[in-house]
Amino acid sequence: MFFYLSQFLSFLAMPLTLVLILILSGAIYYRKKWGKKILWLGIALLLFFTNPFLSNLALLAWEPDFKSFEEIETHEIGIVLTGVTNLSKTAYDRTFFNKGADRITHALQLYRMGKIKKILITGGQGLNPVNPQSEAELLQRFLIMTGMPEEDIWIEDQSKNTAQNAQFTKEFLAQKGIDTNQEFVLITSAFHMYRAQACFDKVGLKTETFPTDYYSHDVKYDIPSLLFPDSFSLEYWTKLFKEWLGILVYKLAGYL
Repeated sequence: MFFYLSQFLSFLAMPLTLVLILILSGAIYYRKKWGKKILWLGIALLLFFTNPFLSNLALLAWEPDFKSFEEIETHEIGIVLTGVTNLSKTAYDRTFFNKGADRITHALQLYRMGKIKKILITGGQGLNPVNPQSEAELLQRFLIMTGMPEEDIWIEDQSKNTAQNAQFTKEFLAQKGIDTNQEFVLITSAFHMYRAQACFDKVGLKTETFPTDYYSHDVKYDIPSLLFPDSFSLEYWTKLFKEWLGILVYKLAGYL
């Protein structure tokens, strides 16, 4: 029930939902003075949320800086959080990736460089799965395809959210007889790293972060960036709002 409630709250708090409520309310009550103000507020917010320059500044402020591969010390295990495959499309001979594939490709690079000895992938099917396979299975298949030895790939495929990623990972490591007091490399998207590391801290797993999957880019001062509305900007704000709301809900639930 908690998962579905958090999804519903996310829907209500999303930028597009707020904009639509304001514009529709303003249009319905346009004859009233406050109705016109609400309508123009909705239009102003729509322009704000679709401005690529502003959305990029917000992402730059939120996402931690990336780390060079060379500065990562050698660790036994790198932990990769899922959320990068297209589980709505079922296939058994390939892995369909969404944005964020560099969570696993950068983990593979760390492995090839000897920075990590094993990769532990944590993540199941999420909510309302249509694909009988878990994300961890799909990513394991991808790594095997690249020639990585199967014995160096561990999967935890029961978790449905970030809190469970941390909790079930610790249980998985304990069952494997792995010392959970050592430091692990935590690999996930930059926008998601704050919540992910906090969840792992909460269960007592020490991690060195390795952010990937950046949505921000270097600041550009050109006409399209400054003035042209962009639907992707609305999507970026939506992702940030979901993450901020997720952090709030997790704190209320005691996961952080």
